[in-house]
Amino acid sequence: MLKFTRSLVIATALSGSVLSAGFVAPVLAAETERREATIMVSGEGEATIAPDMAVISLVVVRDAETAGEALSANSAAMTEVLADLKGQGIADKDLQTTDFSIQPKYRQENKPDGTYEAPVIVGYTVSNGLTVRVRDLAQLGTIIDRSVKLGVNQGGGISFTNDDPQQTVEAARKQAVEKAAAKAKTLTEAAGVKLGRVVEISENFAQPMPQMYAAAPMAKRMDESVPIASGENRYTVTVNITYAIEQ
Repeated sequence: MLKFTRSLVIATALSGSVLSAGFVAPVLAAETERREATIMVSGEGEATIAPDMAVISLVVVRDAETAGEALSANSAAMTEVLADLKGQGIADKDLQTTDFSIQPKYRQENKPDGTYEAPVIVGYTVSNGLTVRVRDLAQLGTIIDRSVKLGVNQGGGISFTNDDPQQTVEAARKQAVEKAAAKAKTLTEAAGVKLGRVVEISENFAQPMPQMYAAAPMAKRMDESVPIASGENRYTVTVNITYAIEQ
């Protein structure tokens, strides 16, 4: 009876070993597959293009003793500005009101004992901002000049951009892929291994920061023209490629 029990224990142990081996084998195979030899490289491509559109900020600010008076004065000036811009060919879709506000103006005086009087409203400021997309850059200086004459007294920031930069981005993207592929070829040849299939590819696209310029000072002579230099926009794409290394 003792011999039978010992044989049963040994058989069970052996059976357990075989069963465990059956579960371990797939796990090891999966780990081997995940540990495929790879090489990851990156390439950066860039392309430039002259801007074909400018975005400018025009602001009309008016002060008055009452909110109604300030609003009326502001609205009258902005109405003239809008009419003039449309008369110069700026489409409605390229005109957008931004940052409209009505703010009270306070006065607070010191008392003889060093304390302060309660603030008193002495007037109101109405600010009405307008974002304008100018698609004909030759008009830009004239638009700024005429807007200032019609009552724009703040703003003037200019950003140069492109309406449709897709072809330029594509050129930068292709250049980035070519650079990454060339880098992978150089590395694998130097290491004495063979480059395999593409395992993964991704990109990072850096939207160019618009070129910002300050408009001419509002106090300048009205018969002078605003000088404008548009420069160029640079679009950058970084591509990351992971290749398998053939054994």
